[in-house]
This record gives sequence, C-alpha cells and structure tokens, in this order.
Amino acid sequence: MANLALRNLTKSYGTTEVLHGISLDVADGEFVVFVGPSGCGKSTTLRLIAGLEETTSGIIEIGDREVNNLEPKERDIAMVFQNYAIYPHMSVKKNIAFGLRSSKMPKDAKEKRIQEVAKILDMVDLLERKPSQLSGGQRQRVAIGRAMVRNPAVFLFDEPLSNLDAQLRTQMRLEIKRLHQRVGNTIIFVTHDQVEAMTMADRIVIMKDGHIQQVGTPAEVYHKPANTFVARFIGAPSMNLLQGKVTDTGVMFDGGQQVPMGVAALKNASSIILGVRPDDLVPNPENPIVSGKVTVREPLGPETLIYVETPSGEVIAKADGRNPPKVGDTVHLGAGAEHLHIFDAETGEALS
Repeated sequence: MANLALRNLTKSYGTTEVLHGISLDVADGEFVVFVGPSGCGKSTTLRLIAGLEETTSGIIEIGDREVNNLEPKERDIAMVFQNYAIYPHMSVKKNIAFGLRSSKMPKDAKEKRIQEVAKILDMVDLLERKPSQLSGGQRQRVAIGRAMVRNPAVFLFDEPLSNLDAQLRTQMRLEIKRLHQRVGNTIIFVTHDQVEAMTMADRIVIMKDGHIQQVGTPAEVYHKPANTFVARFIGAPSMNLLQGKVTDTGVMFDGGQQVPMGVAALKNASSIILGVRPDDLVPNPENPIVSGKVTVREPLGPETLIYVETPSGEVIAKADGRNPPKVGDTVHLGAGAEHLHIFDAETGEALS
C-alpha cells in the first residue's frame, strides 16, 4: 500500500491544455473517486498516474517516490479498465495468473496467491471456466482478480462498471467497497456517475474542464458544495438554484417573495443564488421561499417528487407519497434556514 500525491499536474495535447495544474494528496489506504462530466479530465489524470501518458508538467508521487520517468510496470500500480480486457481462450485461473507472468515468485507461491485472490472474490468454484461461461459481473471480477494478484500499492479503476446493467452495477459497487475494506489498498476510481462516487468514496474529487472544483467526503460535497457546479452535479435530483437580489433585510426573488436572512453572511454581493435541495424543500411551510403550480409528479413510494413552476423558474420539491399535491395545485414551498445555500451570482462560489 502507498500514499499518492499530484503536484501541479498539467497535460497538453499540442496547444490545448486539458489539465490545468491540479494538486491532490491521497492517504495510504484511501478510496478516492474522481467524478465529473465527460471531457473534464478525470480519465486523463488516471492515465497519467498509470504512466500510460506523459505529463506535460508537474510531479506524480507514489509512496513518496517520484514516478514521472518510470514505466507503468515500475510504478507498483494495477489498472482495471472499462472493458474487461480478459483473454477469452484462457480459463479464469489463467487469466488471474496472467498478472503474475513477469513475477519471480516460486510456482507454489503463485498458486497460493491465485487461490487467495479467488477466495476473496468468491470465484474458487469458477477457476476452470472460460470467460464465455461467466456473467458480466463475474468477468469484471476476473479483471479485478488479475490486478489484485500482484498486490499493487495502488489500484486504478477507469469506469469499470459502465458496461454493466443497473442491478449488476449496484452489486459490483458493494463488492468493490467490501474488497477495499478487506484488503485496504489505496484505490483511485474514475466514474461519471455521481451515485457511484457518493456510495463508494472516502473522498470525492469533483472535476470540470481540467480543474478540481472540490475535494471532500460525500457528506461534505453534498451538504457544503463549494460552488454552483458542485451543487448541480452532486445529488439526484440536483439542487434548486434561485436568482435573488440582496436587500437591507434579506433576499428578494422574482415574483416579490422575500426571504429574511443575515445580510452580513452575504458579504458584499449585490445579487446571489439561493440553493436548496429537493429533500429540504417542502410544501406549505410557515415561511415560504417560493410559490407556484405543480406541473409534474413523480411517485417514489414513501415520497413524491413534485415539479413546481414558480416566478423564479421551475423547482423540484418532495411531498408525502401518501397524499401529494395534484397537478395544477398551487403550493407554497420553504426550507429551514440551516438548509439554505448561498452562492455569489457572478462567480458561482459559495458565500456561506
């Protein structure tokens, strides 16, 4: 196992810079997930760590050792790709053993290691099968096993679940998380799925356009987003964002509704964006933030999502699933002050 550090890392293709000086420290044994929309630079970062591409500038350290000039096989890492990349003509056992092909371990030690990995992945009974006889989830476990058998310092996962169906994705998320709890290796996991990031990570790195927007625990990035991009990207459905102007006593929204709040907390911003998550925005409070008509309902069992057209734009709220408002009903929506997020309208940065 090992810690990992990125120091002012940049990557350019010709004159186009796609990573803009990102820095990050990952502790030994930590599970860190890079997440962001397509083209944000998360997979490029992973490939730089793996040594599959050269850095333009900056330093990569694995276990307090600079690895910029080392070949991938010298970095003590193992990578699991989006496609399974396992050999169809080989058995599960031979596919896993392939990870030890350049090892100088004695034959009996290799056999012992293969059996240990197969047991951890619950694949002992599948060792003699060919990949064509396995499910998608089992094939992905073979790919993980081939990486694990080397006992690398750092595991790199590049969107390994994106080819699986929804049920298998959920199952594999749990298996990878349990695997990390058992073996304790440092893991860097790349995904575009914020649900995967929230459910698996010790810490999440949220990226946009080659920049890191925020690094934090799942709770931190959900409850204390650093800017409006993080607020929108994390959470399903995403945070409601309402434009407002600062007055002497609070914030005035389109449509004339005013929300009293500590003006000092707004610093010197003349206009702000008020954020509130659908979970925290509820119908018929004593002090409404916005009012409008219900246009769509999405029943989810114990609760119902309601889409409400207001003078400030459409917002999403949650209502009791047993007796939700009807389409066409006028509702008044509000949230406790502790659930309100304030962002500068010009920069998008959080003010409180």
